[in-house]
Formats: sequence, structure tokens, C-alpha cells
Amino acid sequence: MSRPVNPVHDRAIIDQFTRQASSFADSPELHADEVLKLIVDAADLDRSDLAIDLACGPGSVACALAEQAAHVVGLDATAAMLSQARALAANRSISNVEWKEGSVYAAPFDNGAFNAVTCRFAFHHLEDPPKALGEMIRLAAPSGRVVLCDGLASDDPAKARAFNAMEQLRDPSTVEFRTLNYLRRLFVEMGLGEPVVRIFQVAYLAADLVNASFPEGNDRAGLLALIESSVKGDALGMDARPSAEGVRITYKSAVLSAIKPPI
Repeated sequence: MSRPVNPVHDRAIIDQFTRQASSFADSPELHADEVLKLIVDAADLDRSDLAIDLACGPGSVACALAEQAAHVVGLDATAAMLSQARALAANRSISNVEWKEGSVYAAPFDNGAFNAVTCRFAFHHLEDPPKALGEMIRLAAPSGRVVLCDGLASDDPAKARAFNAMEQLRDPSTVEFRTLNYLRRLFVEMGLGEPVVRIFQVAYLAADLVNASFPEGNDRAGLLALIESSVKGDALGMDARPSAEGVRITYKSAVLSAIKPPI
């Protein structure tokens, strides 16, 4: 059963991503060509296809898809993110993409309207992942592709709990990073079958990540200390390690894709 809409959490997401919009858009770690290529390749579009990127953020995925498709929609709940997306498309002279404000749970489009439906780095902010994946499936045409990308929690329960506690401190709109097994099982339970999985890493200097964050109580010093202390025993499951510049960390991430069964 789907959870009811939680307006308090929705406001937390909009608050966080309004503040993060500029730094999120400028993050080279999140918008590297090799990371975008994983999603574009999984979507497997051609020039006659239509695609939608849910929770599109500053638009890098939608713009990358637009280079392969006839038309792309980028949908996001945060107006500031959509402003960044419009600026990116204008800067790159991309005209076959449009931007809409809306919810990942209820996009204003017909069933089966798109040949590919993507969503990147959003599911850990969602309270109802099955409902969101269900909406992705609804939007996909029969034999269309559903592509989900997100960071992953460790399979070690203690490390996963510590990691999620840190992330909820770093970004209070975070609900939970899930394990790869959880996401794979979700695909199967929602009728998509076993997904194709592509694993990748997103690496940061911890200080850079913290400086771009808006943690609970604005306690960046405490957040950085927490991450740095995880070097011993890899307590967060982020492969935290010292370097000449400071502690470096890695978000293990995955792209999962599947073809919607034909009618």
C-alpha cells in the first residue's frame, strides 16, 4: 500500500534543493560524462523516441538524453533546480527538451507516453519508492525502458545505519539510501524482472562535499569530523581514506534498467 503524501517531507526536499541548486548544478562529480553515459546507454534511445527524466534536478541527464531522442521532458518539484536546467539547455542550444514542475509520484502525462523513463539520485529522498517506480512504469510505453540510478547503502547493516544517519544529518531531506538488493528486488516485485545493473563510483574530497551541503543546524564542522572519523574501520561503508588534500570518500552507486513487458 502506498503511503499518503507527506507535505512536511515535500517541503524539506524543496528547501534543501532550492539551497543546493547552484552547487548541485556545478558539481563535476555528479555530471561527469562517463556517469551520464551510463544512463543514456541504458535508455537506448533513437531519434524518434520520447523520454522523461523524473526528479531531473539541474537538467544534465535530460540534456544528455535530448542528444539522442526526438523530445525529452525534465520534471522536478523544485523551481530553483528547473531554473538551472533551463539555463543549461540554453547554454548548450538544446531545443528538444522541456521542463515541468511536478511530482515523481504523479507526472501529468498519459500512460505509456515515453519510450524511456529515467530517474537519477532521487530515490533516497523518497518515502515511497514502490509508488515512484510504479509511476515510472506507468509512463513507459510497452517495451520501453525504465532506468533508475541511485547511491547505495552498504550490505553491512551497521554500516548502512551509520551511513544513513550521516546522510540525514548532511541533508535532512534524505529518507534512506537502500541496498542494491533492495532495488533489484523492487524491480522484480513491480513486474519488470531482473534488471541490468551497472555499478559505478562517485568520489569526493570530504571537505568539498561538506562545504556544498546544508546540514542540520548548519554544523559543517561536526559533519566533517563525523566523516573523517569513519576512516577507522570504514564505519560508513564509503571507503573513507586519508590523502594529502584530506579524507576522500566514495559513494557506491548503480544504474538499474529493465524493459517494460509488452502488452
